[in-house]
Amino acid sequence: MMKAQPLSQWLSEDNGPQRLVSWGNRGNHPISLNKLRQDVTVLYLRLKNLHITEPKRAASRWALCFEDSYDFCVALLATLHAGKIPVIPGHCREAQLQEQQSLFDAVLTDLPLSLSCPCWQITSSNPEIDTTEKTSPNITLPAISPDATLVMFTSGSTGIPQAVIKPIAVMDLESQWLASLWGDKLQSCIVRASVSHQHLYGLTFRIWLPMSLGLTFDRKIVEFPEQLTNSPRCALISSPAFLQRLDDKLPGPDCTFVVSAGGLLHFTDAEKAMQWFNTPPNEIYGCTETGIMAWRSRKTDNAVWTTFKEVSFQEDEEKNVRVYSPLLPEPFGLILDDQFAFDSQGNFALLGRRDRLVKIEEKRISLSEIERRLCDISGIADAAVLPINRGKRNSIGAVVVLDHETGKRYQQQGIHELSQDWRHQLKPWLESVALPRYWRVVEAIPLNAQSKRSWPALQELFNETH
Repeated sequence: MMKAQPLSQWLSEDNGPQRLVSWGNRGNHPISLNKLRQDVTVLYLRLKNLHITEPKRAASRWALCFEDSYDFCVALLATLHAGKIPVIPGHCREAQLQEQQSLFDAVLTDLPLSLSCPCWQITSSNPEIDTTEKTSPNITLPAISPDATLVMFTSGSTGIPQAVIKPIAVMDLESQWLASLWGDKLQSCIVRASVSHQHLYGLTFRIWLPMSLGLTFDRKIVEFPEQLTNSPRCALISSPAFLQRLDDKLPGPDCTFVVSAGGLLHFTDAEKAMQWFNTPPNEIYGCTETGIMAWRSRKTDNAVWTTFKEVSFQEDEEKNVRVYSPLLPEPFGLILDDQFAFDSQGNFALLGRRDRLVKIEEKRISLSEIERRLCDISGIADAAVLPINRGKRNSIGAVVVLDHETGKRYQQQGIHELSQDWRHQLKPWLESVALPRYWRVVEAIPLNAQSKRSWPALQELFNETH
């Protein structure tokens, strides 16, 4: 059984300086542990020197906004070794980062972002530090504090991002569980991913797990199945949306392990994945707040979820389920957003969600946030949004109430031009899958007898065929 190494030991001299840690840049040139250690030291020195050169601007909370996973890993380690707090907003959208600036003091990024706080563009080819410092043999990185944390975000029921503080020790423990479960299957694999490291699932599986197991990870995201066909032996960190797009006309890749998370994997897509990869896909159940809770190998349609032995669930009379786990800082547990059907062994099937957060293509979308953003648009007096299913595809439908002037434009022009403008205005704030695809204009949002929004009546507005 492979043993997971804690983050504090990732750069240890004992790990072998020429061990490959990352792969997949221009020409697929691999990166050694020695290069990683060097790049981390370079950035650490710049963070440390900030206290000397700009003492009034010494930032403690650094937002990490990277598309490249290797550069993200460098920034993560450098900030922790420098005693800083990594803040992972979950996106790289400039407009939303500007709005969220109270959540961090400065930004590290590989993108040309322009914000009103310090914003350092850092890449492994341009670390912005003197070369003589880079090669100094006398620099020793300080130990990472045992109490070190990072900050991630998840949408609350209001749609406003909610901070989730993740202790580094908890992230290390999570990797230990996964190493015990699947470490042997991951041996000799390059870890490749179709999901972002900016969310907990991608961070855990795409960065933390391979680094803790001494494996090589791909620094670039896998966007299309054809990118896997000529890949070296790999493990794929994926999602239902990606597995649904597999093309069985392509030759199957040398992929010995597949895991999916973030949404419902339909069994027809699991079967297709099993045939193409020649191995059954595995699934992980968890969320940002709780970390991993359960897993299953999707060999059959009705496969139940197996709870990690350290995790337990408790259901109350109203069918609310509370989870208890060493990965949770709260000893009193956390009430979950999902509905469950438990068997006598404590394993379970999932019955859907019970709140206004929905999953669309593995993105956790807050319907409340979309409504809030719509109501900020000039001309929209009120809005209600809901998920709309067309075949296998889920999208967002928006019901809007217009003010007098915009209502006249709607009568003259129709919905197409207006909706395109609304989507354009929403784009800086929302994931692309959260942009409404279907639109209805009404004089007032329908209410039920309790003067609350009538969701059945809203759903009926979209039932006709278009």
